[in-house]
Amino acid sequence: MIHLKNILLYPLSLLYGLITGLRNFLYDAGILPSREFHFPVICVGNITVGGTGKTPHTEYLATLLRMHFKVAILSRGYKRKTRDFRIASSSSQVNEIGDEPLQIFRNFPDLIVAVDRDRVHGVKKILMEYPETEVIILDDAFQHRRITPGFSILLSDFTRPLITDHMLPYGNLRESKRNMRRADMILITKSPADLSAMQRRLIVKEINKSPYQNLYFTTYRYESPTAVFSSSNPENSAISESAGCGIVLITGIANPKPLKDYLLKNYNEIIHLSFNDHHNFDEKDLKNISSAYYSLKSATKYLFTTEKDAVRLREFTNIAEPLRSAFFYIPIGINFLNEDKDEFDNLIIDYVRKNHRNNRVSAGKRDN
Repeated sequence: MIHLKNILLYPLSLLYGLITGLRNFLYDAGILPSREFHFPVICVGNITVGGTGKTPHTEYLATLLRMHFKVAILSRGYKRKTRDFRIASSSSQVNEIGDEPLQIFRNFPDLIVAVDRDRVHGVKKILMEYPETEVIILDDAFQHRRITPGFSILLSDFTRPLITDHMLPYGNLRESKRNMRRADMILITKSPADLSAMQRRLIVKEINKSPYQNLYFTTYRYESPTAVFSSSNPENSAISESAGCGIVLITGIANPKPLKDYLLKNYNEIIHLSFNDHHNFDEKDLKNISSAYYSLKSATKYLFTTEKDAVRLREFTNIAEPLRSAFFYIPIGINFLNEDKDEFDNLIIDYVRKNHRNNRVSAGKRDN
């Protein structure tokens, strides 16, 4: 059944499609300038609104490349209160650089993690201030046409396939699905771990990728809960494995369903407090979290959240016991299906090796 609201939104989506289509045409025709660097720049992004797994895949790339190269990660820093170029540090706050860049920095404190609204300016600043950098990963930059990445990875959520989606606001697409052609690689994320060969073939056929594009399927790997707040007592950093535990799940992400479904397999009692993506938690939210915690009927109870939300919640220093010790986040890892991990890894490493060059500043420093 088609709702009246959706019918009314469809003409707006046509208008939005015309505007974004004109913008892309101007870039494709060279009327609007796009800067390309003779340096390895990898873009990770999507053309849908939220929830395709950009941060976990960016972190996967960082883990892969840091073993071979000096890596920098550049993000816009969505919903931060600042606008200029910034480098993440141990003293950085969410309102300065954003929750996802701060999460990445916490996981990779040895890498350069920077934010800049203007990716071209950000790349230039990184190469100027850190000339030893050998590859830059652009987090969520597929629509940032002012820069042309050397290698572009497009993500599509298995549960919300972009090939059958529509333009905003009728659907979730930020630009036409035809622009998938800009990607060198397409990843179908959040795929079922037991995805059959027949299902894979049907999806590949539906997407109808170009010959130059590689397509792979990835799935989430939920790892052991990790304490949000550090504790001097090791017993407060571990959780009971009993299915009889009660859980309050706090999420401020675009699509919390996969995480909730995963927890439902292991815990009988769950209260889910769902907030908008990148939600700024306040004292009222903390009171609601506390009320939900104490309303759990289970004798053993915990507060679970996502790693991104933990970055924001960690800044509240007034969370007292027992809630403080009960707060855990669920880290997310990435697995490749169909034994494609090695092929993907080799493609990425080969791209960086073939396109790596030492800029003049770096060469000058070594000569001195």
